[in-house]
Amino acid sequence: MKHIKLLFYFISALVLTSCMDIYTEEYMANVPVYMSFDDLRSAVKASPAKELEKPGKIYFKDNYILIVEKFKGIHVIDVSVPAKPTNISFIEIPGCVDIAVRNNILYADSFVDLVALDVSDVSKIKEVNRLKDIYPYAVPPTDNQYRIGKVEKEKGVVIAWEQKKERNELEEQIRYPIYYGWESAYKNSGLSMDAAYSGTGGISSASFGKGGSMARFGLYDNFLYTVDQYQLFVFNVSEASNPTKVITQPIGWNVETMFLYDDHMFLGTTNGMIILELTNPSAPKQISSMWHVTSCDPVVVQDGYAYFTLRGGTDCRNNSVNVLDVIKLSADYKTITPLASYTMKEPYGLGIDNNTLFLCDDGLKVYNVADKLSINNNLIAHFKDIKTYDVIPLNKFLFMIGGDGFYLYDYTNLQNIKLMGSIPVKKQS
Repeated sequence: MKHIKLLFYFISALVLTSCMDIYTEEYMANVPVYMSFDDLRSAVKASPAKELEKPGKIYFKDNYILIVEKFKGIHVIDVSVPAKPTNISFIEIPGCVDIAVRNNILYADSFVDLVALDVSDVSKIKEVNRLKDIYPYAVPPTDNQYRIGKVEKEKGVVIAWEQKKERNELEEQIRYPIYYGWESAYKNSGLSMDAAYSGTGGISSASFGKGGSMARFGLYDNFLYTVDQYQLFVFNVSEASNPTKVITQPIGWNVETMFLYDDHMFLGTTNGMIILELTNPSAPKQISSMWHVTSCDPVVVQDGYAYFTLRGGTDCRNNSVNVLDVIKLSADYKTITPLASYTMKEPYGLGIDNNTLFLCDDGLKVYNVADKLSINNNLIAHFKDIKTYDVIPLNKFLFMIGGDGFYLYDYTNLQNIKLMGSIPVKKQS
């Protein structure tokens, strides 16, 4: 009888545990759509020209403008005749967000990989090298408030989301479902959009190309630098078609953009600016920093001054700060002195050419910045009713990208800036 009672209590405990400790939860979720790693690594190819849909970063090299179509590839635009920019081809690179070009080799991210492409003949572009699993695994952003469903990395990279109902069995002690993607949202948001000028000039002759202020890729000497929000990746590209990883080093937190100038690297972050010297280009060394309120922050530098925009908004966790700031830098870049701040509407990228500043804010604004303390009184031109994102000023031509498409301006005469040509984004049906 004693053994029978013990058996009864044991069975009762099992039944009660199974009834009380397991719950089923049903909810709408963003369920991942995968591309296998094999498919990812065989997907790079040259294709016929495609219409711009969601353009991102912009890069200039040898009479070509390269425009990133976010997560899909690169539009190749021939601007050898400025009055007639021509969309000539598309390079398919899944997961591409940033690019840089050294000589005839184009470097691009492809989700977790870095790829090198030979672009010496734009009609026969081909992949020549790939460094696998260089970057942290990350997922693209969602466009709704549903939770992110379970992500299984072994299935490949996430290229899209489907909205479906999910059912989970939750143990009693789990009070709230665990979200996948927190790391991607706050650490690895290089997959959310967006490398800086690293050459010295020449509209068609520099060995390096030129990128916009939103860049996260940059070239200096024999090195390629790329950043995500908290790490700097250094690659030796002395043999351009055979990049080799040198180091990965932590650089702080919330890094958004990179600008290379005068043997230094300037990193725009959501909290300020970090300056690293490139005396030893294989191991950049931080020498100074400054901090500001949390907001989005691209930066450009010229002749001892840094110009950067602060933009409020949900993604930047500050809804009220929208300004252009001017910072004075000491000759060794170790001392940073705030100089002036100007209220803007919603500024994005910017570019500087001598005393002319081009600013993406409420369209395109052009300022004379010779007097750093009176920039707001020296507006040269304002082109409204266009959605602007970033600019590249070069040899009196301004290349601009935005939500409306690509624009090319001639600013030889600053009192009569002319729109030479444009390529619109695809009209939504």
